[in-house]
Amino acid sequence: MATNPTYTISDLAREFDLTTRAIRFYEDMGLLQPQREGPGGRNRVYSSRDRTRLKLTLRAKRLGLSLTEAKDIIDTYDSPRDTGPQLRKFLTVLGDHRRQLEEQMADLVANLDEVKTHEKEARALLGKIEKGAKG
Repeated sequence: MATNPTYTISDLAREFDLTTRAIRFYEDMGLLQPQREGPGGRNRVYSSRDRTRLKLTLRAKRLGLSLTEAKDIIDTYDSPRDTGPQLRKFLTVLGDHRRQLEEQMADLVANLDEVKTHEKEARALLGKIEKGAKG
């Protein structure tokens, strides 16, 4: 009978290039739920489920989702319900996040245009100053 693989905090830290502190933080947020073993339960033992949840958490972070949003989505996938409501929730979160990113992008484009305008004006003034100094 095959047993499910388990991982130490160091295993996961190495695999995902994280600090053990970051993994403990994700645990404090309720994203990971390792078993405790050893004297006083000091040793954390992570399951394949924890590893998958960590992978999904990091993917959500790369998408720019908050840890709370990540946890909500991951928790819906963990529940034994129909996938329809899970996918609708995921689409709602992604849609909200996309709109937020689009607003930020519009702000950045406007800011970039303003910087370009100031650069152009400064170059024109500098050109006049340098031209006047030569003349």
